[in-house]
Order: sequence, then structure tokens, then C-alpha cells
Amino acid sequence: MGLLTIGAFARASRLSPKALRLYDELGLLPPARVDPYSGYRLYDPAQLERARLVAWLRRLGMPLADIRAVCELEPEAAAREVRAYWARVEADTAARRDLAAFLVDHLSGKDTTMSSDHTTLRIHYAVLSDTGSVRESNDDAGYAGPRLLAVADGIGGGRRAGEAAIEALKPLDAGVPGGELLSALEEAAHRAHESVSALAASEPALRDVGTTLTAMVWSGSRLGLVHIGDSRAYLLRDGELFQITHDHTVVQSLVDEGRITREEAASHPQRALLLRAVGAGSAFEPDFALRDARAEDRYLLCSDGLTGVVPTEEIQRVLASEDDPGTAVRELVALAIRAGGPDNVTCVVAHVAEQAALTTA
Repeated sequence: MGLLTIGAFARASRLSPKALRLYDELGLLPPARVDPYSGYRLYDPAQLERARLVAWLRRLGMPLADIRAVCELEPEAAAREVRAYWARVEADTAARRDLAAFLVDHLSGKDTTMSSDHTTLRIHYAVLSDTGSVRESNDDAGYAGPRLLAVADGIGGGRRAGEAAIEALKPLDAGVPGGELLSALEEAAHRAHESVSALAASEPALRDVGTTLTAMVWSGSRLGLVHIGDSRAYLLRDGELFQITHDHTVVQSLVDEGRITREEAASHPQRALLLRAVGAGSAFEPDFALRDARAEDRYLLCSDGLTGVVPTEEIQRVLASEDDPGTAVRELVALAIRAGGPDNVTCVVAHVAEQAALTTA
């Protein structure tokens, strides 16, 4: 079979001539030959496979720059890239779904601070931080209050950056109306970023300071979550443990892209290298989420001093078996110490309970 005109190739590939001209300009799908007299683009039938792949990837919503990279890979590597892209899409969709549900409730005039049976939720909480067995000082910071839980792991300047970030969030512990939860949390996160940036500018020795930040704010039965870095938040619900944050690390990105396994990530030499943080010269791009809490839920916020050495199964066992948050944080920290305690470790545990709301005559 000879070369195909752009019209014939468009019909065979199910791409429009306009799209083919764009992909030619971008170097994504150049024609096999351009007639020197007429300027017509001519395509080799062998290019149909690449053209169809481009069409499928566009239907997935993949950006053109990413499609170009995928098309240059061997099939197995290309499959890993597509899998990693779709994992990111699903994570983003889940976050958008939670936000959409919140906005529907808010705009419909539903009371987001009280459930239909006139009960509201409260939390029992505890926080514990330890230097560990190796480090000389504790760079972690933690906070637990009736409406705010937070963990921060300082970078480059001791715990001052983490403390500054948490201090900027503390006004939220006074209470936030359900309809303002997300915006209040976002504003507080930016205040935290400004506080750490001001700290970095205050002394030459602190110019590279930064911190991770993982925090939750409660309003009735709804909670807002802000997360940046590699500290984590977990939810134990109905006996199952779920990690509800995503690590912003080089190693996690390699896992997401299918380049290494989770088992390989545990011993990777760059496992502590952050892609995002508050300060430290990193991009300030926190994740925000809204979640519905239930009675009997148990939440854990922790620094990587716990998750780096204590298996997930052990964390689940402690959260499920310890009914007192204070006992739970002590047991979790003890597990990290018994595992060698190579890093500072901070844990915040909160148990959700139902509380009858007050009524007025």
C-alpha cells in the first residue's frame, strides 16, 4: 500500500485533519512525506498504530506533552506510564468528588454541623513526640486540640519551621463553620507558608528551613484535611486501615509511575527526598480534601519516623486494639523506638465519638 493523503489517513485513524496538522506542528505525528509542490501531507499506513494510540490517549485526557513521551517508549514502559497517569486522575477525581458533595450540601442549605438525628461528633485525642534513639534533637512538632490535629516534620532548622506552621493553623481550633471549612483551611495553610518563609528570611542560617505539614480540622461531622510532604494521615474504619494522604516524595512518584515497587521504595536511597514542602525551596502545592467522619472512626497523623520503620499491620493492630488515644500514641512511639528509632517520631491519634447536641426551647 502506498502513502495515504491526510484525508484518507484521518479516516483510517479516526483523527480529524485539523488534529493531524496540530500533531505535525508539535512533532507528535509528523507525516512520512510532504509533497514539495502541493504541500500535501502524506502518511505511511505503518503510522496508523501510533495515530490510534494518540487518539486513545487523548480520549483519556492525557496532555499532549505526556502523549509524546509515552509514544517514544517501548510497550511495557508505555503501559506503566499510562497506569501512573490514570492513578493520578483517579486520585484527583476522588478529591473533586468530595468537594462536589460538600458544595452540593452547602448550596442546598443543609446543616453540615449536625446529623439528621440531632447528634454531632466529637473527638478524643492525644499527641506524643519523641527524639528517637539516634537523633540529638527533635525536629518534629505535633498538636492535638478539640478541632485541630497537626503533625509537622521540620527541615533544615530544627522544629522551628514545624512549630511556625502549626501555630498559623491554631486559630482553627476555635471552630470553623461547616460552610467555610475548606476556605478557612486553605487560608490557614497559606499563613503557614508565609510564617515559614518569614522564618527563613530572618537569619542566613535558616534560609533553607522548611517542614512537612499534615493537619485536620473538624466541624460537626465534616473534616478538612491539608497535606504536603511525607508525614501521613490514616483512617481506621470498620477494622480496615486506609492511608488518606499521598506522599510527596521522589520515591512515591517512582512507585506511581510503575518504575519501582513498594518493596523497593522501602530501601531506596532517595526515600526521604521531598518534591513538595512548606518552605525549603520546594513547591508549595498542598493537597486539600473534605471528608465525612463517622462515629467509631479512628485517625492517625504521624511523621515518617513511625511509618519508615513500623509495618502497616502493626499500626493497624494498635489503632484497632487500643481504646484510649493516649495509650495508642505511647504504643506507636514505643514500636518505632524498638525498631531502632532512627528518626524523630510524632503521633497524633483521634477517636471519633457521637455526642448528643444541645437543644434550646
